[in-house]
Amino acid sequence: MTRWRLWIPLLLFAGFIGLAAYLLPQPKDDFVHSRMIGKAMPFFQLPQALPDKPTVTSAIFADGKPRLLNIFASWCVPCAAEAPQLQQLRQAGATIVGVDIRDRSEDLTRFLAQNGDPYQAIGADDVSRVQFLLGSSGVPETFVIDGHGVITYQHIGDIRADDVPMLLAKLREAGA
Repeated sequence: MTRWRLWIPLLLFAGFIGLAAYLLPQPKDDFVHSRMIGKAMPFFQLPQALPDKPTVTSAIFADGKPRLLNIFASWCVPCAAEAPQLQQLRQAGATIVGVDIRDRSEDLTRFLAQNGDPYQAIGADDVSRVQFLLGSSGVPETFVIDGHGVITYQHIGDIRADDVPMLLAKLREAGA
């Protein structure tokens, strides 16, 4: 019986090595994907982020027109980096709705003045409630919403130049 006990640490170590050997070559995925993909937008009503912009409610996403929903913040460096691509998407005909996370209106105004304003409407999400309802794990994130208010795609991280054609294609698919 005592001999068997001597083998237990060795077997545990071998099991650990086997598990590590299996998991190490697996592709790494740092992103938290939303469970809302394929589901209808949850109900929400956000206050206006700026007095000259309409606010954002879940109802605007069910009017028959597909849209991009961009979650961003003025304090987010990658949000500033994706600003030219958002402008490019808007110029290509995309309607973009913004959800501004934990921001002050004066900071948001400065951010839009420096980086451009591609947004049709911007809602203020001061406690990240809508961000969490959508299953977003951070900023920036962009969702493609079809004309019935169903989330069809989630783009995690900043939009880069090579992402623009793909997002336009996803938007067209959402409109079909």
